[in-house]
Amino acid sequence: MSPKQAAAGSDRRFLFLYALAWAGAAIAYTPFLTILLPVRVDLLAGTDNVQWLAILTFVGAIAASLANILFGWLSDVSGSRRLWVLVGLLSSSVLLGLFPHVDRFGPLVLLILLWQMALNMMLGPLAAWAGDCVPDRQKGRLGGLLAFAPASGALAGSVVTMPGLADPPLRFAMVALLAMSCILPLVLLGQSGKVATQRPRDDAVAPLPWLRAMVTRMWCARLLVQIAEAALFAYLYFWFQTIDGRFDDSLTARILTLVLFLAAPCALIAGRWADRHDRPIFPLCIAAILAALGLAAMAMARGPAAAVTGFLVFGLSSNVFLALHSAQTLRVLPYDGRRGRNLGLFNLTNTVPSLIMPSLTLVLVPNLGFSGLFLVLAFLSIIAAVLLRHADRC
Repeated sequence: MSPKQAAAGSDRRFLFLYALAWAGAAIAYTPFLTILLPVRVDLLAGTDNVQWLAILTFVGAIAASLANILFGWLSDVSGSRRLWVLVGLLSSSVLLGLFPHVDRFGPLVLLILLWQMALNMMLGPLAAWAGDCVPDRQKGRLGGLLAFAPASGALAGSVVTMPGLADPPLRFAMVALLAMSCILPLVLLGQSGKVATQRPRDDAVAPLPWLRAMVTRMWCARLLVQIAEAALFAYLYFWFQTIDGRFDDSLTARILTLVLFLAAPCALIAGRWADRHDRPIFPLCIAAILAALGLAAMAMARGPAAAVTGFLVFGLSSNVFLALHSAQTLRVLPYDGRRGRNLGLFNLTNTVPSLIMPSLTLVLVPNLGFSGLFLVLAFLSIIAAVLLRHADRC
């Protein structure tokens, strides 16, 4: 086997190990935040459940933002990603198992803070690990593989909550075990995990001023699309109810799961196309435009079929955008030995929308209805496409 063939095989092996680990990361938090924690809060708080959950979510988002930057930077300074990922995985899994044993609000807030710190001790270095090892010519494929993570998280939530499978305390342990089974193969068998200060082989180096401009454009574009994504994630059920009362929580969950599973192969196809044609940003522009069209269709929808169709267009395109964007962000960040910290700053585009979205919704929905909200979100998606329109080539 030639060195080039061996390198290609190593690349593919790492890609699939990393995609499995990233799916495990989604499993580590998606079932907990969307199902297990709300159920636990509802059991403990009674009529104060909404207030408890809002405070826990707000505090958790702030802790996640700061911890992601901190541990990404610490993995940069230490020169290794592997140990941080392993310690974060083990500590977050142990902390997850403590939640069924906490029955007061104060300790629950403290446990959320500790769990978010441990989780992001794993997530920050894990995100940077791909940038150390995956060459630019495979960033599109990487983005496509990352799109399977949200679907994996949703599927894990469905599995652990199957009636009769496990009692509530055991569900937390099942989530931790599923996450560990996906992440440990990368920790044990993946490439060295050493911090890279040079680009992977065969990657061309873009001019530094172009990179700096693209970092700003990519950050702003993701923030705008994430605001729309966060609003739909939080208020989709309520909007469906205004269209047709037959949209219950079960039907809404099935539609969401369908979108996540359909988005994964779409992102993989788009990412492979971007790699073959060396046009990494073009699929992002198209996805942002399609997301805007989906939101516009939702704003005009008056029946169930039109509502579901509009959401399918938005959900597919926005999830493709976010998956490919995560991978292509690694292309534009400089190889300055601080990738973990830089990705932590990029991660603010995932957490800040959770702080912006409630105020935006409270201002628009009472005055303009959901149609007005969706049109504003469509405009934000168009701006995201415009921000990226001049960056079709690296």
